[in-house]
Amino acid sequence: MRVQMLGLCRFSYLGGRGFQVMHESLEQRRAFLYDPARLARRWFWFEHVALPGWLAQTDPDFTLVLMTGPDLPEPWLSRLRELAGIMPQLRLALVPPMERHVEACMVAVAPHVEAGADVVGHFRHDDDDAVAVDYIRDARRDFAAMQPLWQQRRRLSCDYSRGVVLRAGAGGIDAELRMIHNASAALTIYLPPDAGRCALHFPHWKVAMSMPGVTLPGKVMYARMLHRDNDSGAVGAGYPVEGQGAAMPALLADRFRIDLPGLDEGARRLWQG
Repeated sequence: MRVQMLGLCRFSYLGGRGFQVMHESLEQRRAFLYDPARLARRWFWFEHVALPGWLAQTDPDFTLVLMTGPDLPEPWLSRLRELAGIMPQLRLALVPPMERHVEACMVAVAPHVEAGADVVGHFRHDDDDAVAVDYIRDARRDFAAMQPLWQQRRRLSCDYSRGVVLRAGAGGIDAELRMIHNASAALTIYLPPDAGRCALHFPHWKVAMSMPGVTLPGKVMYARMLHRDNDSGAVGAGYPVEGQGAAMPALLADRFRIDLPGLDEGARRLWQG
């Protein structure tokens, strides 16, 4: 059985709706999203939190669509082009502003759906979050055990609920191990290839209204980054998990290839800038 793993990562995409921070006009939103200092911060999180785990995936058979606007300022657009040129799993989608955000996301994702796949494991990925190095492998492998449940409605979610919350502030990075129910990172939505939908059609906080779901809490599978540029600073429904304090740098390095001391230093610098 062929399970395609297909994700969408939006990098400061300019469009309508789809945001909790609202603006009165597209030009106001453009000024907000494309502010040079903000874009520099976004790139720092993307480069030091999100990318290391994707580059180190134990199963390299996945597609991650990087979605942004064709007028994303330089040097950020050229950096995304360069990245897509050297990482075979990445596809750059330049989508002009569209009023309906979910439709814009589908424009980015649809060309990359494998019509011949038996199942497509859709996922969304924020540019400041991380998934563990074995996320793709496990999401594909674990589907085999979940297949009978998927067959009931040909829709299924898989929630790897154990993760790390990283909070950036003037004092650097604070890291906490947590269980979060249906966090957006490492949440897989399994659909048939002809569904005409992607992960963004199913808001992660109410995905249970649309399909059955399985929770697998055993391994630390995602890191969620909270900082002053978040569209939503909510942690999500869940609770803390005791332990891991002294071992957090080793855990983040092993599971996500995140350099916590370097991230801490960068967070302090960004907060002051």
